[in-house]
Amino acid sequence: MSERIVIDPITRIEGHLRVEVEIQDGKVVDAYSSGTMVRLLEEIVKGRDPRDIWAYTSRACGVCTTVHSLSSVRAVEDALDIIVPPNAELVRNLMFCAQYLQDHVVHFYHLHALDWVDIVNALKADPEQASQIARSISNYPKSSPRYFSDLQKRLTSFVDSGQLGIFANGYWGHKAYKLPAEINLIAVAHYLEALEWQKEIIKVHTIFGGKNPHPHYLVGGMACSVNINEVNAINAERLAHVGTLFKEAKRFIEQVYIPDVLAVAPYYLDWGAIGGGLENYMAYGDLPTNGVRDISSFKFPRGVIIGRNLSEVKDIDAKDEEQFKEFISHSWYAYSDGDQVGKFPWYGETKMNFTGPNPPYDQLNVEGKYSWVKTPRWNGYPMEVGPLARMLVGYASGRDEFKDIVDSTLQKLNVPVDALFSTLGRTAARALETQLVANWSMEFFDQLISNIKNGDERMANTERWDPETWPLEARGVGMTEAPRGALAHWIVIKDGKTDNYQLVVPSTWNSSPRDPEGQMSAYEASLIGTPVEDPEQPVEIIRTIHSFDPCMACAVHLYDEKGKYVHQVNTF
Repeated sequence: MSERIVIDPITRIEGHLRVEVEIQDGKVVDAYSSGTMVRLLEEIVKGRDPRDIWAYTSRACGVCTTVHSLSSVRAVEDALDIIVPPNAELVRNLMFCAQYLQDHVVHFYHLHALDWVDIVNALKADPEQASQIARSISNYPKSSPRYFSDLQKRLTSFVDSGQLGIFANGYWGHKAYKLPAEINLIAVAHYLEALEWQKEIIKVHTIFGGKNPHPHYLVGGMACSVNINEVNAINAERLAHVGTLFKEAKRFIEQVYIPDVLAVAPYYLDWGAIGGGLENYMAYGDLPTNGVRDISSFKFPRGVIIGRNLSEVKDIDAKDEEQFKEFISHSWYAYSDGDQVGKFPWYGETKMNFTGPNPPYDQLNVEGKYSWVKTPRWNGYPMEVGPLARMLVGYASGRDEFKDIVDSTLQKLNVPVDALFSTLGRTAARALETQLVANWSMEFFDQLISNIKNGDERMANTERWDPETWPLEARGVGMTEAPRGALAHWIVIKDGKTDNYQLVVPSTWNSSPRDPEGQMSAYEASLIGTPVEDPEQPVEIIRTIHSFDPCMACAVHLYDEKGKYVHQVNTF
């Protein structure tokens, strides 16, 4: 006999994602992912000046706070044939790197670690042993017995008072938690350390973009000027501060984040065979070193892997109208020519057709429409996007940096390459690419300083800013890699205004409902076969979905198949 449970929302931050699963004999046998919020930014930006669209699309998310702006300005630059100066490209890269470093650390410690770490169990830890373990895996200075003892006392006072605060109402004591008490204590300590550190690296956005979230961008470059002697410009002092922030970030990644992931992973190696889901992976690539038109210069390479075949990486053409299509057969939208067709984004439509019940649902109507998320496909294939896809494409492309860091990690954990195709692999991939990005950030910073020292202070190209110089109609696409995966904006410009605009975001690829052929997308497919010890405390389901870093709310509510409230997990 099967049982359906509902987790709504399943995310710990930003947005609204509902997951319904069928459980039979202790395992998930079917799953449905539903986005339960709609924004319609595509309709909001129609008729506006294309040069202003980045400021609107930036508000799609306050977490991936720069990537929509970057995609937007790139889409306009592509449509109008604008080349940005090298310094602007470097600054964009540095802002990209800062976002990744902050976002990935926040994801591991604050959005995902509590799926693996039992907070209350840390009370049983021996601070002396915790110190010995911490010192054996890292030279991070905050590792003394006194440090862990003081932290444990603070945590004990929270528990004794019944006020766990940010750690309240978790599934503490669940059989799925396997870490020794001492590693749990180390993880709690670094959870708090990461809260303090993450607010520093993001200052890079404020220095170059004026603020965070939603720093300023500019079609043709960046909206900041460089003058090492001018107090109101990007001067020597501010550049030095940027360099310090990236050095400190690299140190935190190497001394805290990476060692913690490697300390936790050995206790969950069985999760190297759970949560793999789809066998297709896609990355648009980014971090150009010779301009966005030279794809071969990207630090993150572009490509598609089909059927987990790491011997072949297929090419992507974002302007090929047969490669990319969005379907709505199970989405609360309507196409003018029918719900079973797929549309290339330049011809995309975002017309609401909501026929579902109002929350809380007894169950989604999974035979019909059940999500506000459209269903994109590449050449008809569902795709997983995100850190695992990026690392696999880099690895399969033969890039030495990717192969070295992946192979050495697999060797340390004594697991085969197939372990990458899993919940654990997805979590590890995010950490490994963070190490790569930390290294690359120093390269980009050094190159920017070198350019400035050589007298190149150009930050913008405004030659095509006059709409009188634009063609009557132009089409473009702006691609990037958000921390959560492949992101692209497609724009159609007519008579100097935005005629059509479509965002296809990482969560569209990963969280979308089934397509007309019945193919699952990444979230749904990843849950099939997942073991569930206790349906009323489905930490295993949450563990796999969170490994994607779904960017959609600040609590987890659990309902049974009748819509009855069962449990809530507060994390903020």
